[in-house]
Amino acid sequence: MTQAAVGVVCPECMREQRASAPRTKPAVLTRVRSAAGRGAPVVTYSLIGITLAVFVLQLIPGLAITDRLLYAGVYSIPGNLEPWRMVTSVFVHSTSLIFHVLLNMYTLWIFGQLLEGLLGRWRFLSLYLISGLGGSVGVLWLSDPRVGVVGASGAIFGLMGAFLVIQRRLGGQTTQLFVLLGINLVIGFVPGFNVAWQAHLGGLVTGALVGFIFVETRKRSQQALQVWLLVGVVAVLLVLGLRYFFFPIF
Repeated sequence: MTQAAVGVVCPECMREQRASAPRTKPAVLTRVRSAAGRGAPVVTYSLIGITLAVFVLQLIPGLAITDRLLYAGVYSIPGNLEPWRMVTSVFVHSTSLIFHVLLNMYTLWIFGQLLEGLLGRWRFLSLYLISGLGGSVGVLWLSDPRVGVVGASGAIFGLMGAFLVIQRRLGGQTTQLFVLLGINLVIGFVPGFNVAWQAHLGGLVTGALVGFIFVETRKRSQQALQVWLLVGVVAVLLVLGLRYFFFPIF
């Protein structure tokens, strides 16, 4: 017998009560679902939260999070292949300059809210990750394979590239965005800034292409075509990621 608030209950009755009792959900999950129901940019907030959490882990000595997640061309060489780094590098940043992660997250917050509301959550997440992959492909083909890169800049340039294409195709104003892109691209070539312009360029081109696909296949009847075109973009990026399988380093 089990002591309960209403008296003594037999084990069989207690099991039945527990089975029929409403299940409670974690408060965090409830709040996320509530925010999603209100149309809040939960993917943008989640990406920012994950990135900042990873940044905190980077600061803990001994974990070597940065070394485990950064990307360099050397990790695409046969025998040393770690392809997941082409995406995980988007979530790590320079620990010597907190301005790096803060600026990227602020830019993600601005463009994330705009694009997530415009495209929807899953399309926006696809754009972000595919652009990050494109940024790493740019590093692979245009950078020294021994130099590691970190940061969400490639993915964020992809967001800007997509937003630029979508705005132009829909007749929106793009002058200020052109200026912003131009300034950021030029900064990448200034000596001493230590910026991976290769990731910026790769992410920008990839994001613009994905944005073009989204805006040209926005009709409901074109959803299947849209998915296959995105799969095609990812396939091309993965093939380009095999550079050193076709052109070995001597």
